[in-house]
Amino acid sequence: MSFAAFLREKQYLENVSTNTLRWYRHALKWLPSENPNEQELNEMVLRMREKGMKATGCNAAIRAINCYLRWSGSPHKIRKLKEPQQIMQTFSAEQVKALISFKPTTDFERRLHLLILILLDTGARVSEVLGLQIEDIDLDNMLLTLHGKGRKDRKVPFSYQLRKALFKYIESRTGLLFLTANATPWTRIGALRAVKLHCERLGFKPPARTLHAFRHTAATHFIETGGSPLHLMRLLGHTTLTMTNRYVNLSVGNLQAASQQHSLLA
Repeated sequence: MSFAAFLREKQYLENVSTNTLRWYRHALKWLPSENPNEQELNEMVLRMREKGMKATGCNAAIRAINCYLRWSGSPHKIRKLKEPQQIMQTFSAEQVKALISFKPTTDFERRLHLLILILLDTGARVSEVLGLQIEDIDLDNMLLTLHGKGRKDRKVPFSYQLRKALFKYIESRTGLLFLTANATPWTRIGALRAVKLHCERLGFKPPARTLHAFRHTAATHFIETGGSPLHLMRLLGHTTLTMTNRYVNLSVGNLQAASQQHSLLA
């Protein structure tokens, strides 16, 4: 009954999203009982690893389970696993230039080009951009209203260059910003397929996690050009600087330049 009561409170008292409820349900399936002891929790983590789950996947489940344990008044808490620190993939400066300077000629190309421009200009999640409505676009004040994770909306500024592209695209349009030729919502899978093919036609292989790489690229460029991590946190829709710091991975070239400048031997 505790599982059901926990999920019910999350849904009706905290108004969490459908995706968050799904995350909780999936994680709670790992628990052997509604009141696990410390040994059972340790064995649960061992089962996760034996099933081939990576540390990041285990930690995602552990966060949800720890939330349940706190709610239930349990004295136990599962320690998160140490995750490997990986450099996030980004588009190179030459690749960004090729993407931005592309001149679309068809409706499909115009839709694809605008998606790429918004992702590069705002650092928004692709799900947030694909969910944009025309009414979410404030051309006068150059602001987008993004509907983020956990039903948290935020306003994000955009550039004059993006305003030009938006103005041309949304003329006489209503409703959802990105629709397919069949007037159906453009899916993440469809957008990913289109972006990868577009990159190949431009002569380069896109980075891993292609759609999220736009977010990494925008965040890295923001920091490298003097932007504040605090401002970046607000732009990306993070709740803590700890999350934002994952995106602040300066390029090797910048690190080399800084090392030469500040070296005691220079």
